[in-house]
Amino acid sequence: MIKAILILLIPFIGTTLGSAIVFFMKRSINKKLEKFLGGFASGVMISASMFSLLLPSIEMANNQGIPAYIPTAVGFILGILFLFLIDIFVPHFHNESNFVEGPKSKLNKNAMMILAVTIHNIPEGMAVGVITAGALFQNIGITIATALALSVGIAIQNFPEGAIVSMPLMSKGLSKTKSFVCGMLSGIVEPIAGFITILLTSFMTKILPFLLSFAAGAMIYVVVEELIPDCQNGNHSNFGTIGVALGFVIMMVLDIALG
Repeated sequence: MIKAILILLIPFIGTTLGSAIVFFMKRSINKKLEKFLGGFASGVMISASMFSLLLPSIEMANNQGIPAYIPTAVGFILGILFLFLIDIFVPHFHNESNFVEGPKSKLNKNAMMILAVTIHNIPEGMAVGVITAGALFQNIGITIATALALSVGIAIQNFPEGAIVSMPLMSKGLSKTKSFVCGMLSGIVEPIAGFITILLTSFMTKILPFLLSFAAGAMIYVVVEELIPDCQNGNHSNFGTIGVALGFVIMMVLDIALG
C-alpha cells in the first residue's frame, strides 16, 4: 500500500517542481518554450491514453470474457462527457484566451485559470489511480511497474504544466511565493482523485476496463479541447508540434520499458 501512495504522489511532486520555476526565471515565460511545454504535455497524455489505459482496458475486457469494444467505447465516451460537463458548469479561464468559459462568476481571471488547470488534473489523477488499483489486484495483467511508468510520465508532463500555471500568475502581478503556491495547489487534486478511484475500484473490480477507458477519454478531451489549441494558436506553433512528438515518444518508451 505504501508503494501505491508513493505512485499517487509522484505526479503532484512533478507539478510542485514545475511551479517552483518561478523562483529561477524572469517575470514571463518565453512563448516558444510555452508552446513546446504545452505540446509536450499533450504528447504525454495522448501516449498514456493509448498505451497505459486503452490497451490494458482491451486486454482486461478480453480476460473477463467481455467484448473489448464495449468497455473501451462506453468508458471513453463517458470520460469525454464528464469533462465536457465540468467545462460547462465550472467557471474557468485559459491563459491563451480572453474568453471566460462556464457560468458567470465573481472569481478573478487568475483564480479561474487555476480552476482550468485543476480541471485538467482530475483525469490524470484518475488515470494514475485506476492503473494503480489494477496493479493492487493480482492476475489481471497490470503490474506496479506499469503504474509507476504512468505515474512518472504524468509527473514529467506536470512539470511544464506547473510552470505554465505559476509563470503567467507572476507575470500578472502575483508574488513569486503566491504564484508557486497556486501552481502547486492546482496539482493537489491528482492524488485525491487517484485515491477516490482506488476506493471505488476496490468495491467493483469488474469496472476496471471501463474506468481505464474513462480516464483515457477524459485525458483526450483535455488534449483536444485545450492543450493542442493553445500550443497551435498564434506564432511558433511548430514548437508545440515538436513538443507533442517528444512527449508522445518519451511516454511510450516509459510504458514499454517499465510496463
